[in-house]
Amino acid sequence: MGFITFFLGSIMIFNFVLAFTVIFLERKNAPSTWAWLMVLFFIPIAGFILYLIFGKKLSRKKIFTWDTKSRHGVKNQANQQIQALEKGEFSFKQQEFSAYSDIFYLHLKSDDAIYSENNQVDIFTDGREKFDALIYDLKRAKDHIHLVYYIVRDDQLGNEIANVLIDKAREGIEVRLLFDDMGSRGIGRKFIRRLKSEGVQVDAFFPPLIPKINFKINFRNHRKIAVIDGKIGYIGGFNIGDEYLGKSDKFGYWRDTHMRVVGDAVGQLQTRFVLDWNQASRNDILYERRFYATEAGGATGMQIVTSGPDTDWEQIKYGYIKMILSAKEYVYIQTPYFIPDESLRDAVRIAALSGVKIKIMIPNKPDHPFVYWATYSYVGELLNVGAEIYIYQRGFLHAKTIVVDGKISSVGTANIDVRSFRLNFEVNAFLYDTKIAQQLVDAFQRDAVYSTQMTKLLYKQRPISIRFKESISRLLSPIL
Repeated sequence: MGFITFFLGSIMIFNFVLAFTVIFLERKNAPSTWAWLMVLFFIPIAGFILYLIFGKKLSRKKIFTWDTKSRHGVKNQANQQIQALEKGEFSFKQQEFSAYSDIFYLHLKSDDAIYSENNQVDIFTDGREKFDALIYDLKRAKDHIHLVYYIVRDDQLGNEIANVLIDKAREGIEVRLLFDDMGSRGIGRKFIRRLKSEGVQVDAFFPPLIPKINFKINFRNHRKIAVIDGKIGYIGGFNIGDEYLGKSDKFGYWRDTHMRVVGDAVGQLQTRFVLDWNQASRNDILYERRFYATEAGGATGMQIVTSGPDTDWEQIKYGYIKMILSAKEYVYIQTPYFIPDESLRDAVRIAALSGVKIKIMIPNKPDHPFVYWATYSYVGELLNVGAEIYIYQRGFLHAKTIVVDGKISSVGTANIDVRSFRLNFEVNAFLYDTKIAQQLVDAFQRDAVYSTQMTKLLYKQRPISIRFKESISRLLSPIL
């Protein structure tokens, strides 16, 4: 009896110390703090283990090697653009986008995201079309191939890509593949050994120090970037796997958005890859001019913005909020998860109440049930301010796009949720081009044909079981 009392008392003291740490030392935001305190209170021992794995903040020590960034002059270019904007001397090739100079400035200040106006962009909404284009470009690589993907599968598509990488490595082309250890946990050692044995350099982002025990499991490299010869870049939502070609019994057709880029923005994608690679690999990439052999491609204005838990700022979220608050006519959003924090939720509410037409599209099926029901709760709430909510029925909607007034847009890897804003390493392209914006609006409208519209009446008629799922999921959403 004495031992049990001592044991329970020790747990209470330990929980108190941990709660003190959560509240006063780690300084999490209030919703996250309350969610973790609830977990610690109701499941004290298991809650502590969950906190060690999912709750700890990432150390703010520098985890990326910025040598390449400084040598390439990224900081200097960003400072020059900042000074030009402050003095009113920044030259815009397309003058209509000078109205968004505050958004350029935001990304320059928060992320050194250089603005370039000489980019050509091709948009893909179908997986087969995207990977056909990527494989075509990979096969024509002359100098190097750099790939970073959150998920790489050892399946038909994965092996199709692997075969091309092996062929290019045999030709003497430098080939590097970086994958997230958590996202690609099913990739298999045989798949990796085969690539390495043929000369492909392969590394994992944040692998466990001890097999099967990874205390950085909550911090994931969610980026999907490809750079070929420093001239062609890819960025968007498609991972490498058969389900992204619509070959999944669970999800069916996979609707995503990805971009092929030619122009100076490819240099920013290259810098991001180099930084990620140098963090994960013992074989650092040193600066060489050939990695930045960018060529002018078109007239699309673009900034490549990255974010991650290694900084106190939430750069992509700030960009989303700034875009939404700049809207005069409409905001179109496609996202698989809509779990906004208070700041982004207020931005959407303010825009809607100001007469801006808000249209949000989400999938009709969950890949993560808790996240899905939390999403359902938040979009339902927005019906009260006049937002139009569409539920995509054709398959699974994984696109992460925002379009404002047919002028500015964003395409990338960041979902509208706490994980993407605070925990994952993400990358988005912010685009300033009416033609690109219209293409994304057209894609939204085509998808609306395969969607059902949620109404206030339908939302009110949802059964008690769904209301219960929403309530629990919403309560836990700050730590999902």
